[in-house]
Amino acid sequence: MSSYDNAIKLVEEACGNGKEVVIALATISDSAGASGNPRPAVRMVCAYYEDGDFYVSTDARSTKMLEIEKNSEVAGCVMDWFSFKGTAENLGWVMDDDNSQIRATFKEVFDWFEEEGEMDSPDSIVLRITATEGTLIDHKMKFGQKVYEIDFMGEVLN
Repeated sequence: MSSYDNAIKLVEEACGNGKEVVIALATISDSAGASGNPRPAVRMVCAYYEDGDFYVSTDARSTKMLEIEKNSEVAGCVMDWFSFKGTAENLGWVMDDDNSQIRATFKEVFDWFEEEGEMDSPDSIVLRITATEGTLIDHKMKFGQKVYEIDFMGEVLN
């Protein structure tokens, strides 16, 4: 297997296979810092990972979604081993027919989803986060490499 394949396998093992994973999701805040420049805003979100994307159940009116509407560039971190940059996209109401498979996965992965997902509200949406590049640290060196700099278009950069 290539270094890229090994890195993707590590991400799949840790985040995929129908697991809930908590990620720190950073967006660009609407409010400026003391210097007048935009500043980052970060929050913890529950997600699941499938085929290169993280999926999050959220409210369209939340601060993160208002920030993503203005700038879809995001960053994320799965504590202690994987950080990434990517893009975020509102896939619409969780009850839309196009989201039926994601909704079914939400019900399987998130034990809280049916009670707290507010599926009847059109503001209950699916957020897809697509990683474009990242750094993965394999503390166990499962494949003989500790750090992977990944371009999610198919390359390990180191």
